[in-house]
Amino acid sequence: MSDHIQIGDLAPRVHYVADGVQTAFTYPFPIFEARDMRVLANGVPLAFGYVVEGAGESEGGVVRFDAPPLAGTQIALLRRLPIDRTTDFQPNGLLRASTLNDELDRQVAALQEVREEVRGAVRVSEAEPPTGLVLPPRAARADRLLGFDSLGNVTAIPRGGVIAAAFQGAVPRSVEDKLAEVLTGRDFGAVGDGVTDDGPALQAAMNAAAAAGRHLVIGEGSFRTTMPLTLPGAAAGLTMRGSLIYAGPPNTAALILGDGGAVRNAAKLYEGLRVLRATISDWSNTADCGILLRNLDASTVEVRQVEGFTVGIRTQGQERGFEDSQLFLGRIVNNRIGLDIHTLTAAAWNTSVRYYGGHFAIASSVHPDKDRFGVRFSAEPGAYIAHNRHVFFGPAFELQAINRPAIVGIPFLSEVSSRAVLVYGMRMEGCSPFVARHTGAAQDHVYEVAWASQGYRVDIQYTTGATRVGGVVRALHQAAAHREFTREVASVPNLRAAAFRWTATQTGFDKLACLSSNVSGSPSHLSHFAFPGLENYALTSRGVVLPGGRGLGFVVDARRTREFALAVDADNPRLVVQIFDENMLVITDSAPHWVRASGMSLQWNATARWWQGAADMTDASLTRLQTIRLWDTVAYAIIGVARITSDYELRAMRLFCDPSESPSLLYGLPDLPHGARELRGEAEWDPPAVAAGASAQINVPVPGARPGDFCQAAFTLSTSGMVFLAQIGAQDVVTVTAWNRSGASIDLNPGTVRVRVVKS
Repeated sequence: MSDHIQIGDLAPRVHYVADGVQTAFTYPFPIFEARDMRVLANGVPLAFGYVVEGAGESEGGVVRFDAPPLAGTQIALLRRLPIDRTTDFQPNGLLRASTLNDELDRQVAALQEVREEVRGAVRVSEAEPPTGLVLPPRAARADRLLGFDSLGNVTAIPRGGVIAAAFQGAVPRSVEDKLAEVLTGRDFGAVGDGVTDDGPALQAAMNAAAAAGRHLVIGEGSFRTTMPLTLPGAAAGLTMRGSLIYAGPPNTAALILGDGGAVRNAAKLYEGLRVLRATISDWSNTADCGILLRNLDASTVEVRQVEGFTVGIRTQGQERGFEDSQLFLGRIVNNRIGLDIHTLTAAAWNTSVRYYGGHFAIASSVHPDKDRFGVRFSAEPGAYIAHNRHVFFGPAFELQAINRPAIVGIPFLSEVSSRAVLVYGMRMEGCSPFVARHTGAAQDHVYEVAWASQGYRVDIQYTTGATRVGGVVRALHQAAAHREFTREVASVPNLRAAAFRWTATQTGFDKLACLSSNVSGSPSHLSHFAFPGLENYALTSRGVVLPGGRGLGFVVDARRTREFALAVDADNPRLVVQIFDENMLVITDSAPHWVRASGMSLQWNATARWWQGAADMTDASLTRLQTIRLWDTVAYAIIGVARITSDYELRAMRLFCDPSESPSLLYGLPDLPHGARELRGEAEWDPPAVAAGASAQINVPVPGARPGDFCQAAFTLSTSGMVFLAQIGAQDVVTVTAWNRSGASIDLNPGTVRVRVVKS
C-alpha cells in the first residue's frame, strides 16, 4: 500500500434489508484486506457468493454479490481483524513512518471492534463506582441462576429461587414454580397492541395449555389475529381480560373452544370472552361465527362481547352432546343471529342449558335490508333436532326491525323440534311483533315478555312448514294480571245430562253441534255441517259413545281469536277441526298451514271436509292437551272430536282461549239451531169471541218442534177465565188452543201468542 489508511471514528458494521434486486452493498469503514470483511445473511456467515472491493481504501468499499439476495434478507457487513502483530521493529533498525502508521491503524481498528462488542454487553452505569461483578466458581454456579445480592454484586441463586406468599402458613416455593402458576398469551410473544398479528403466539399458547392441561389467560389489550384460533378440550379453560380482534378469513369460526367429534368436554370454565370482527360480516354465510363452543358438558361460559359476525355464538353438539351447562351472556351486537343452538350429526344433541342475561342488539345502520334473529335453534340436514329443556332468564332484544316492513327482527327462531324452551322476563325493543318464528315441530315453548315496545299484541309467527302450535306467549307488559286468567269459551261438563232427543231417532246435545264424517249432497255452508241432532249416538250412564262417522264440536266465531285450547274427558278421542270463511262457507283447501295443533300433526279428510288428528289424544303419548291454531283468514270454526278408528265414550268437553279475547259460541240461532234443546216461537193473534166452554186455535211455526216434545203457550194480555194449551200435532208446528173455562163469553183484545218447546 502506497499510503496508509485513515481510520475515522466509524462503527465497523453496517446493516441492510435486501430488496431482491440490489447486488452491491457499500461499507463506509476501511478494511486492510478482503479477508477482514465478514458477511452475514439472516445471521448466518457467508463463505462465498460475493467479492469484496475497496480493501485498503480509507473511505471503505463495496461487497458485490454474484446474485441478488432474496427480498427481506437481513444483510450485515462487519470488520473483523485478526489479533496479531504484522511488524517487528529491530534494535537500531530503520523505523519507517509508514510501517509505524500501519501498525497503529490496525490497533485503532481493533479497538473500534472491541468498543462495538462492549456496547452490546451488560455493564454497570458510568455513575457507579467499581464493584465486584466476578462470577462465582464453576462448582458454585452449576445448575443455578445468575443474580445479584443485596449489595448488587453477582451471586449464584438456586434455580428458580425461593419465595413464600405473605400469609401465615405459606410454604416457600421456587420462583419458577410460582411463575408457572399462570399461563398467558404474552408468555408466547403475544403483544396485544391491536396492530401486531398475535394469532401464531395465541395459538401456541393454546396448544401449550392443552398439552399441560392448564388454564390459559389472555391479558389486557387488543389481540389481533389473522387466523382462526382453537383452544383444545384438554385445556382446563380460558380467561380473557382483553379482546380478540378477528381479521382472518371469512366463513369460519374465529375462536373455537373444546374438541369436536365424539369428545366430551366436561367441567370447563371459559370466562370474559370478547371477540370482535375487524369488519362486519356481510351476513351471507352462517359458517361465519365469532365463538364456537363444542360438546360442552356441565361447564360455565361467560361471554362479555361478540360483535360483527353472521353468527355471534354457536353452541354445537357434534358426535355427542352439548348439555347441562350455563352461559352468562353480555353484549351480542351486530350479528345476524346472536346465539345459534345447533347440532351437527344424528348422534349429537343440544339440551338442558341455562342462559342468563344477554343484550342482543343491532345498530340501525347495519344491514338494514336483512332479517335478523336473537336466538336460533337449528341443525344440519339429518342431524338430531329435539333440542330440549333450554331456559333463558332476562334476555333483552333490540333488533331494529320496527317500521321496516321488508325485514323481520324476531328474538327466537326455531327451525327444529325444540321442546320445553322457557323464556322468563324478556325485553323486546324495536322488534317485529313476534316473540318467535317457528318453522318446524317446536313444542312447549313459553315466552314471557316483561316489556315490549310493540304493546299487547305480540305473537308467534308460524310459517307454512310449521307442523305444531308449539308456543305460548305470556305478554305481561301492562297486562300481567289480565293475562294470568283463562277464558272459558264453552263448557259441557256432563254429556249425558246435556243429551236430548231431537227427533224420535236423532240425539242432540246442549251447546254442541252434531257432526257427520260423510254429509250427503253438496254441502258448503256451516249450517250444512252443524246438525242439531243425528242418529246412532249411544247414551251411557255417564256420557255418550260416538259410533262410526259421528262427532261433536263447538262452533265458534274465530274472526278475532286465533287460538283455542280443547279439553276432553273421553277414552282416546280424536281431534277434528272444520274451518269456514267470512261467509260461513267451508274451506276445503288442504294446505297444512290452515290449521295446526300443539302436540300432533293434523291430516286433511277430504270426505268429511275437516282436519283430524294424526293420532288419538292420550296421556301416554302426551297428546291429550291440544291447542288449535287457525290461519288468519279463518272466520268460523267447528272444534271438537270424532270417532275415527274405534268407538269410544265421551263424557265432558271444554273450550278455552286467551283471556284477552271473548269469542262468541254459536248455537241455538235461527240459522244455526244446533245445541239448543229449548225452542221458541210467537205469532200475533186477535182471538174471536169464545163462548163459555168453547175454544179457539192458532198454529205457531216452531222449526225443530217434533211430536212428543214438551211445549207451553202464553198470551201477552190478561187471560182471566181463558186457559191456553199447547200441543205439537205436526212437525215444526205448535197448535195453541184458547179454552174458555168461565161461564160467560170472552172476547180478548189482539196480542201475541208465545210458545216454548223443550226437548227431553
